[in-house]
Amino acid sequence: MSPASGDGGPDQVRDPSFPPGTVAIVGTPIGNLGDLSPRAAGALAAADVICCEDTRRTRALLSAAGIPTPDLVGIEAHREAAGAALAVAAAAAGGRVAVVTDAGMPGVSDPGGRVLRAALDAGIPVTVVPGPSAAVVAVVLSGLGAERWCFEGFLPRSGRERSARLAALASEQRASVIYEAPARVARTVADLAGVCGPDRGVALARELTKLFEQVWRGTLGGAGEWLAGKEPRGEWVVVLGGAPPRREVDDDEILSELAAHSSGPGDRRAAVGEVARALGVPRRRVYELALGLRGGDR
Repeated sequence: MSPASGDGGPDQVRDPSFPPGTVAIVGTPIGNLGDLSPRAAGALAAADVICCEDTRRTRALLSAAGIPTPDLVGIEAHREAAGAALAVAAAAAGGRVAVVTDAGMPGVSDPGGRVLRAALDAGIPVTVVPGPSAAVVAVVLSGLGAERWCFEGFLPRSGRERSARLAALASEQRASVIYEAPARVARTVADLAGVCGPDRGVALARELTKLFEQVWRGTLGGAGEWLAGKEPRGEWVVVLGGAPPRREVDDDEILSELAAHSSGPGDRRAAVGEVARALGVPRRRVYELALGLRGGDR
């Protein structure tokens, strides 16, 4: 890897935000190669080193844009630490270092965060060249309201951490954006329906900006039915509608709902979960009231 000589093409000289000795975080298209911005193309053309998630995908992007391929450094998960060290060394020697992933913005549910952090820790100047975002595109297409929303990214695959994140999503009043792999999207929709109820609004988006872009809008219950029997190809974005505003619920209302849902001791556990979800109150509170009801305290 050699540092920039400073006498490259016009784009290399013209962009003052990407001088020699700088790391540029460059957003790339999420599907449609026509979304590569002129500034992003200029940054990639000016780069002496490009840190990338998959060198094959990056070569294809550069080729499509007519950009000569410089030194490429892989930063996929198991190589990102080594790639970050190489990026810092190249920038410290006066090179221009661009950081890209296969699609979207590095560091947002994709590699690139370690390179950014290493550059900042080493005092290397960092700039960002914005690009398309699957999260933003999905929120807008969802029709669920783009005024307030939060980004959840990929959920944990299993265990207590997954359960805790699902529970937090159930009470989140903003729309939530979740990324999911095709093999797991049906399970995630089912889990969301379990904690949020089948009537919560949702939009499922896949292949965004591509020829076969698809967006399904409805409820979690309907989404589960729609996914049943399908082979969900492509990367998915789930936009979960926000929870309704909380209201004060007194103990008498909880007890009334428990009585309506319970026909005997055998189904009390299920009734507790149903009442807690329906009223938006902690399960523990409902459970303690259920114990009092069973014990004859009321």
